[in-house]
Amino acid sequence: MFREMRRKKQLLSTADTIAVLNRMTSGVLALLGDNDYPYAVPISYVYHENTLYFHSALAGHKVDAIAQNSKASFCVIEQDQIVPEEYTTYFRSAIAFGKISMVNDDVEKRTAIELLAEKYSPAQEEGRLKEIEKGFHHMCVIKLDIEHLTGKEAVELVRAGSK
Repeated sequence: MFREMRRKKQLLSTADTIAVLNRMTSGVLALLGDNDYPYAVPISYVYHENTLYFHSALAGHKVDAIAQNSKASFCVIEQDQIVPEEYTTYFRSAIAFGKISMVNDDVEKRTAIELLAEKYSPAQEEGRLKEIEKGFHHMCVIKLDIEHLTGKEAVELVRAGSK
């Protein structure tokens, strides 16, 4: 169903790909938007147990696109170092494909919001919990259940053994 990577030597292990997702703070969510145009939006996220969680306003282009089509992909770039003298870039990235939906269960929504808040404000527990209480019913949580996950890095990084 999903394509295999052509350059298998550059394929990151699942553990290394998840580590990329855990280290980074933003990526690009790709959806099928209005009039079947691709809609790609930069967004903050958290990875948890083969699921990516995002928060959102209750209405907008992203919410409308998700209501129309549940297929999505999400891309994170961890490294993008231009090496002019070699005419290349040293890159490391991860791409997730899966089904995207709104979180309607309050327990899962609360868990996701707390995971997001902890990722972005780790030392602010009291403040983030107050903020969650204040805005809980005015925010939307979206989840991407990952069906296929790949990570890839430049061949030069593979040769150097860096991860």
